[in-house]
Amino acid sequence: MTKQVRRELFPKKYGFFPYVFLIYLIMPAVLLLEVEGMKQVFGYLLLLLFLISYHQLFHKEGTRMFSCWLGVQMGIICVQSIVYDYNFLFLGFFTASFIGWYGNKRNFWIGWSALFITLLLPIMYHLIMMEHVYVINIIPFMIVILASPFGIRSINKNMQLEKELDEANAKIEELIKREERTRIAQDLHDTLGHTLSLITLKSQLVERLITKDAQRAKMEVKEIETTSRAALDQVRELVTDMKAQTLKEELTQVEQLLDTANMDVHIQFHEDIRFYSAVTEHMLSLCLKEAVTNIVKHSQASKCWLELKENDRMIFLYVKDNGVGMSTQGVEGYGLQGIKERLALLGGTLSLVTNGGTTLEMTVPKVKRPEGGGKLHV
Repeated sequence: MTKQVRRELFPKKYGFFPYVFLIYLIMPAVLLLEVEGMKQVFGYLLLLLFLISYHQLFHKEGTRMFSCWLGVQMGIICVQSIVYDYNFLFLGFFTASFIGWYGNKRNFWIGWSALFITLLLPIMYHLIMMEHVYVINIIPFMIVILASPFGIRSINKNMQLEKELDEANAKIEELIKREERTRIAQDLHDTLGHTLSLITLKSQLVERLITKDAQRAKMEVKEIETTSRAALDQVRELVTDMKAQTLKEELTQVEQLLDTANMDVHIQFHEDIRFYSAVTEHMLSLCLKEAVTNIVKHSQASKCWLELKENDRMIFLYVKDNGVGMSTQGVEGYGLQGIKERLALLGGTLSLVTNGGTTLEMTVPKVKRPEGGGKLHV
């Protein structure tokens, strides 16, 4: 079965913008009514070629033909502005918008310079010929035409950055999934592996005892039941850990953990901190949990300080205790390697200071998505 390809006048991603812009072709079409004969026919043929170039430019972005069709447009503007009416210079708004699409700086300046010459030549011609003394009145509009490519290029660059941010976030999320799979596999091996091995051994023991010592066999079966229930609880804990939590939710849990460990906790979290990515907040939540767990297990501390703050570029999470401290050479042994890896996925860092306790400084960059919509044609 042959697949039918649906042809569109303009790519769907540009929305209604290309169609709305066609309204501005009405004025040059009306101007051509003032001439007659072959001159009029030639004028309409040039206008038709201009319309074709407008269509092609939407489909040739990023190719060599894009510059060729831009050159065709500029040639038509120059000819019609000189031969017919200087008001054809307003067609430059079409060309100016396409020049703003150039991502390469060199190509942009070449295109802009060509547009400048295209607009300048007809103006100079009419001023020299003194045929239209009011041509000076359109100079402010020509300045707007020449300025518009810079604005459009800036918006398009923001759109490109937004696209790259989306791709980077998608990659980070994929890396997070892989890391979590690895962590879950390791947890299953470390926790359930031992438990299931124990159940297997006890089952083999029960098989031998069931005919020799029925009473002890019953005791072993009871222990197998207890062990299997513990294994079930471990699975539930692993599933719970897989659920993403906000930093506020994690803070409530670590408070309870520190309270259970009889530690005084001092919290200074700025409530107005905005996370521009849910991934960032989730990863910081995991880092906070790991850091506080290490304090409870290893620090022998009586006090703990938790602080979250920000500046224009970074978010800072501090976890400090007054315990025995740890060697900076033994970071991996204290389980902090996982924190370092999580922060690295976000472009962040982990700093460790041991002086009258331990201070962990976790930093991640703030990434704000640019405002605005699609490509101009951002």
